[in-house]
Amino acid sequence: MIRLRAVIAILALLAAFAPLSIDMYLPALPAIAAELGGGMEGAQLTLAVFFLGMAAGQLLHGPLADRYGRRRPLFAALGVYVLASVLCALAWGMGWLIAFRLMQALGGCAGMVISRAVVRDLADRMDPVRMMARLFLIMGVAPMLAPLLGGWIAAWLGWRAIFGFLALVGVTALLLAWRFLPETLPHDRRRRVSAPQIARDFGGLLATAPFMAAALGSGCAIAGMFAYIAGSPFVFIELHGVAPENFGWLFGAGAAGVIGCGQLAGPLAQRFGRARVYGLALLGLSCAGLAAALSVALGLGFWALYAALLAYLCLMGLALPLGGIIAITPFPHMAGTASALIGTLQFALGAVAGLALALLHDGTALPMAAVMAGGGLCGLIAWRALGASLRRA
Repeated sequence: MIRLRAVIAILALLAAFAPLSIDMYLPALPAIAAELGGGMEGAQLTLAVFFLGMAAGQLLHGPLADRYGRRRPLFAALGVYVLASVLCALAWGMGWLIAFRLMQALGGCAGMVISRAVVRDLADRMDPVRMMARLFLIMGVAPMLAPLLGGWIAAWLGWRAIFGFLALVGVTALLLAWRFLPETLPHDRRRRVSAPQIARDFGGLLATAPFMAAALGSGCAIAGMFAYIAGSPFVFIELHGVAPENFGWLFGAGAAGVIGCGQLAGPLAQRFGRARVYGLALLGLSCAGLAAALSVALGLGFWALYAALLAYLCLMGLALPLGGIIAITPFPHMAGTASALIGTLQFALGAVAGLALALLHDGTALPMAAVMAGGGLCGLIAWRALGASLRRA
């Protein structure tokens, strides 16, 4: 018998690997840059390469989860994550940290793929939008607490202890999943397909306009959020003088906005339709991104910028669960593969945003705000251009 509450809690922990691995060490980025060399540009590249690893790794984990079930690929990936986290703690140069962060991402991304696939597996037992929203509610604690906890750990024990803590989280997740997470993909639904067939599956999804409308819509918006994640330590701490130990409170308020609005996704989708609510969320994201860019260009100050950033994050709470469910629902026979491609698109676009931020770095908040505005607009354009059939449904 499947205990849905326990399963949701474990899936939330697995899906939280990304925000934990990203957000916890954000307050320590200046210290990492100072100790390992490479400047803030090098430190931000550790974020960009993590996004690339998350994008590439999901292409592997999705088909594996459809072929071998959800549990075995997950256990192997968690082992890789734990090892990589230990190596990050021992890194002796910025180049090595970048390499180990890539390895960490390749292992950690399995949790995101498999959590979405399990939600689809259990769709006949519970409304998937509500289940995804509950998952975001629980996993939302990670980005709220991670910067605070990371700042405290870095202040008392140094930034290397942050990665030691992440290794412990990986071990805990592995033990809990082994004990409490059941196999949700029966043998008769597993797909024993060849590599060429996997490539054709990915190609078929890429050629499906409704899938791409939802996946690119949320992916472009997430790219803007990743620009905020990568850029906010510099903008808040160095540019506007926010103390590292207080950075987590401002960052956590944004995470609380994501969580709160995420709980509205299910009720609003039931009343007005998934596609309508999703489209309005993308429109709001575009407006919030433009407002952030204008606040910087017009010199309106920190709190005007922060208000626009907070609005962007709140609207992400609506867009994230809806975009994933809209994209994956038509493909129950290959939920893992579809989930993997969604995640790959999201993190590939996130990597582009991180690289753009590093290249455009000019000592102001404008690059971060501009990338966020571009992400919101591109997501809205993709939805409007490719999602006509979904909007009519």
